[in-house]
Amino acid sequence: MINTWSTTAGRTLRAFRGAPAPMTYALIAVCSLIFVLGPASGLTPAYGSTDALPAAQRAYFRHWGVVPARLFDEPVREALTPVTALFVHGSWVHLIGNMLFLFVFGIMTEERMGRVEFTLFYVCCGYLALLGYAAANATSEQSLVGASGAISAVLGAFLYLFPRARVTSLLPFLFFLPMRFPAWVVLPFWAALQWLAAGRAVEGPGVAYLAHLVGFGVGFGYAWVRYRRTTKVECAPAPAPEGENPS
Repeated sequence: MINTWSTTAGRTLRAFRGAPAPMTYALIAVCSLIFVLGPASGLTPAYGSTDALPAAQRAYFRHWGVVPARLFDEPVREALTPVTALFVHGSWVHLIGNMLFLFVFGIMTEERMGRVEFTLFYVCCGYLALLGYAAANATSEQSLVGASGAISAVLGAFLYLFPRARVTSLLPFLFFLPMRFPAWVVLPFWAALQWLAAGRAVEGPGVAYLAHLVGFGVGFGYAWVRYRRTTKVECAPAPAPEGENPS
């Protein structure tokens, strides 16, 4: 039994090392594991029954998430919460949506940047995105969790590095038909939607649209400064999903 587990672990480690973007897969795995083990998934009996679960979720999010008022009142004690918040998600939809975007845009971005630079870029940009949101809502007591700010930074960097890459998008006004568009069409459209949503969020902190915008801007700016003097990579269009003909 021990030999079997050892062989399996060895094969998994070799596959991880040989993957084109191991840190992207690692981030997805860590976020997914943390979510499944946490109270938001509803799969861990340790957090109590149906009646006790909401209270456990609120306490969990306040402990590991960013609470703007607390972050600025106790900056030393709360300094790491913008990092821990990147790995905590509030629901299955929140998790799946973020991990899908990370999978689609993170692989090529990591291949271009390299493992170490991509990981530092992801964490630092995510930190700045959450910090920017907290600064704009400095008196809020509402906790903020999720990797959206870091993933938005990946989208911004992707736009600069691969503006001609084609990605599959679901357009609600076309009955959610999957259509392939260049990144320079999809991502600015996404950023514009975030801007409009942020402008309408007048009832205080909710969905962190501002963190999305900060992350996107920081990610694009970093890629522009870091790679503007290097030769841009001309990449082939991303392969279409199974059953879809490439355009």
